[in-house]
Amino acid sequence: MKEPIVGRIHSTESFGAVDGPGIRYVVFLQGCPLRCLYCHNPDSRPCSTGAEKTMTVDELMERILSYRNFIRSGGVTLSGGEPLWQPQFCQEVIERCHANGLHVAVDTSGVMDPQAPQIRAVLETADLLLLDLKAMDPQLCRRLTGQDNARALQTLRLREELELPVWIRHVLVPGYTLDFSELEKMAAFLKHFSCVQQVELLGFHKMGEYKWKELGEEYQLYDTPSPTSQEMAQAKEIFVRHGLKVH
Repeated sequence: MKEPIVGRIHSTESFGAVDGPGIRYVVFLQGCPLRCLYCHNPDSRPCSTGAEKTMTVDELMERILSYRNFIRSGGVTLSGGEPLWQPQFCQEVIERCHANGLHVAVDTSGVMDPQAPQIRAVLETADLLLLDLKAMDPQLCRRLTGQDNARALQTLRLREELELPVWIRHVLVPGYTLDFSELEKMAAFLKHFSCVQQVELLGFHKMGEYKWKELGEEYQLYDTPSPTSQEMAQAKEIFVRHGLKVH
């Protein structure tokens, strides 16, 4: 008998409204290879903390399907951490959700190799990819996260080849990614991708600072402010001017 695939789950949200279209059941998987300076869930980064839940696909699907009436016009989002660090679990959940008529989005940084068979299988079957594009400049991306953006761009190109939809997510961090010349480059790059349905510009916020303190980890952005409403509007205008839909 085939051994059940077990996933490491950081947490779940039963009525998510910001991680894809409609009301969604959001599964935050444990573990991420990136070390983003502005991570608001640093407790989800280690592969295992001992505090996360372990679930089989059957156990998770039982929870998901108990909310079917609420999420049938939305769906399920696999997030993290980095969900593609657990690709077999993600793929089986996607297949089971599809068998039950549920739309599945995968929220990823694109850090995993899109040509690895298990990763590619997820990228080929997810109904929607929420791709968190950290920066266009590879050096800035490495400074922010510890890795460059090569695989994220490869992931975007693969979804373009497959003609499957992508929502780009980008966090605006003053002193880092809130740079209007860099945003011009990003918008000029993205406008050539027909798979990009919209761009979500997310303002850096301070809500995760306390977690860094609790974990005893060094946090470099205590003195970094959130973007002003004027800065957010100016950033959005850049993408609109390039013909992109901005949320």
